[in-house]
Amino acid sequence: MSRVPHVLHGPYAPPAPGREFDVPSSTGARLHVAEHGPADGPTVVLVHGWTCSIAFWAPVIRRLVADGHRVVAYDQRGHGRSSPTPGRYSTHALADDLCAVLEAVLPPGRRAVIGGHSMGGMTLMAAASRPTLRHRAAALMLCSTGAEHLSREARVLPLPGRAARGLAHRLLLGASLPLGPVTPVTKRALTYATMGPGATPDQQEAVARVVHACPRRVRAGWGAVLHTLALAREVPRLTVPTAVVVGTHDRLTPRRHARELVAALPHCVGLHELPGLGHMTPVEDPAAVADVLRDLVRDHLVAPGVRRSEWEETA
Repeated sequence: MSRVPHVLHGPYAPPAPGREFDVPSSTGARLHVAEHGPADGPTVVLVHGWTCSIAFWAPVIRRLVADGHRVVAYDQRGHGRSSPTPGRYSTHALADDLCAVLEAVLPPGRRAVIGGHSMGGMTLMAAASRPTLRHRAAALMLCSTGAEHLSREARVLPLPGRAARGLAHRLLLGASLPLGPVTPVTKRALTYATMGPGATPDQQEAVARVVHACPRRVRAGWGAVLHTLALAREVPRLTVPTAVVVGTHDRLTPRRHARELVAALPHCVGLHELPGLGHMTPVEDPAAVADVLRDLVRDHLVAPGVRRSEWEETA
């Protein structure tokens, strides 16, 4: 059985970080953090989604580092190299973990652009009321995500009626059966559920390796949280500039979620609907996702010690 946690070669293989370390969360998890790029560059913090890991962001990290950004990514609890905490799966835990990482990686007075994909976006919503996020975030990206009713609105299992779809997707989210090795059959099923029709074989392989590496109990534990997700009341508390990204073929968090986020955000700075893409937008079109983050840095984050006009001239 193959459990290689990510592809080892090519543009979707994780680049070697400049520094790796663990950050303790207030609820007992030890969170694995990887830092890329120059220490004095404008900071972008990346938060991955359900069943993924730092490796998921590999092609986005490469693009941002090439532009001189400092990029920090961490494994959500139970994912990648972060420790599991059985029974401690909740949106409060997601917020606790994010705040612990931000306090650890940002010097006093420094802020960052923070991008969250899927459950990573939900992490930002969960932390909306936390002073750490309000003080540390210059801008946010909510990518391929939603605030509530995930099971009911998903389109992975095309059953008639919201009730039937909701039940079927609830069972799918909470399933703890092993995924088994990466095979052509399992890869085809995962591609259908999570990616658009134009996903390349290399992209499909990269996603499959990351998702299959997630421990099944972690997958089921967080899946149960996603089924009961109720963060709509938190979205209006995200008062910093926020961009929303969604693929037009996203079956897990369809465009309806993105449009509801846009309507509820106090300071939305753009809805980016990426034609033909599925749920795994940072892998399917890393250039487009990196561009959104790069624009947020340019428009809302000033490099320390540099006047805004000077930063804009060199960004």
